[in-house]
Amino acid sequence: MNFLSPFEPQLRSVLRIMSGLLLLQHGTTKILSFPVSQMNGISLTSLPGIAGIFELVFGVLLTIGLFSRVSAFILSGVTAAAYFIAHAGQGFFPLLNGGELAALYAFVFLYLAAAGPGPWSVDAARGKDS
Repeated sequence: MNFLSPFEPQLRSVLRIMSGLLLLQHGTTKILSFPVSQMNGISLTSLPGIAGIFELVFGVLLTIGLFSRVSAFILSGVTAAAYFIAHAGQGFFPLLNGGELAALYAFVFLYLAAAGPGPWSVDAARGKDS
């Protein structure tokens, strides 16, 4: 099933953009109180508040594809830490401890840090990465 192989660079860009946007909403709800959720109004000095700053700043950078590899690597660490701090203590299986999303984000961002942002990125337009 190699029919999508010619589109791998573009699909990598789509993966970067969508995962960046999905993570970005975690930052916007914590820092900008949009969309409204139970995470609105948290203290910026708490662990979720600090994570929200990372999610907001690096989520924007990853979505537009600027400093993509560094942003993805940092977000991989943030989401891995979120898994171990908030979920792993509640049980071994991510399905049962609610950590599936954090674990998946950690590995998607780690892949993007290694593979690069793809052609639809500011980095690629600057000739810095693809």
